[in-house]
Amino acid sequence: MFRLGQRVVFVGDSYELNFPVGEAGYIIAYDRNADNVFDYVVRVPKLNKHFYVPAADIELEELLLQQEADRIEREALIDYALATKNEELFRKIMNGEEAEPTPETNKDVQSREDFIKQINLKAWI
Repeated sequence: MFRLGQRVVFVGDSYELNFPVGEAGYIIAYDRNADNVFDYVVRVPKLNKHFYVPAADIELEELLLQQEADRIEREALIDYALATKNEELFRKIMNGEEAEPTPETNKDVQSREDFIKQINLKAWI
């Protein structure tokens, strides 16, 4: 559920009501009437109009920008993998695999006595 005042973008027109698909607007009200399919009232300042819209026809602008940034990043990595002929990177990107986690180094656990000896040696120096 979107909050009042959130900036949204029209991503569809499921009921063919001539929504301005691709335009940004602000949620100005909830339509709580159970007798209709509309969920929100969205104000589009560019057109100086407001529209009754179902939730499926709008999406948060921030989410759309993040998806677009991820898509561009993926395309850039594919171009880089092709340019450098890095087949392993290309396959990871195309298969949607994440990068392999780096193995953590096992730190040697010192016994209590060894730790105390080391502290005492440093204290004398």
